Amino acid sequence: MGAARYLIRIEQGATWRPVLTLRDTDLTGYTARMQIRATLDADTVLVELTTGAGITIDGPAGQITLHLDDTQTAALDWTDGVYDLEIVDPDGNVMRLLKGPVEVDPEVTR
Repeated sequence: MGAARYLIRIEQGATWRPVLTLRDTDLTGYTARMQIRATLDADTVLVELTTGAGITIDGPAGQITLHLDDTQTAALDWTDGVYDLEIVDPDGNVMRLLKGPVEVDPEVTR
């Protein structure tokens, strides 16, 4: 199964906290990682989230929560990029869940 393509929109200056639920899946013992880059080939990572640092996993519920607080999103000084989100099972097998473009919606109120 390949990664699903999904557009992420982050509102600058607002808390960003999407929750992904994998139905009928126990994620106990899994970890996750996500990077956003300007382009697929870019060396610089714009945002990096990992389990315990921006990603929380509720194993029995099959839920992955991504999180950037309002201060973190306010500091985003770019408007578009690309990302992917991977999970790693307890045996070290990696599965890419999501991929696609990222848009930052600029904040007016500061």
